[in-house]
Amino acid sequence: MAHVDGTHPVEENHGSLKSYTIGYLFSIVLTIIPIAIILGGWLHGTAKAVVLMLLGVLQFIVQLFFFMHLKEEKKPRYNLISLILGLVILVVIVAGSMWIMLYNMVET
Repeated sequence: MAHVDGTHPVEENHGSLKSYTIGYLFSIVLTIIPIAIILGGWLHGTAKAVVLMLLGVLQFIVQLFFFMHLKEEKKPRYNLISLILGLVILVVIVAGSMWIMLYNMVET
């Protein structure tokens, strides 16, 4: 490893061109599929919603691993823990908001 000032090693945290290209192609495919499903009318109702949500989750995973380098982390995994905490907070806020909107309607 090269040393910048003689005391701290320079760490390579960036992916290769191959990794970025694969991630980009996965992202394009995972964007085109939902567009085709919607515009083509291939699925309806619950099936459409489930497939679109699954494709969104896959897109999220591709972004994390290919562009945000989550897999290349060294110990301790502060970024992963921060991500999980953020997702828990997001789920609590969204679920709480939906619960309030669905079950606490004011009747007139």
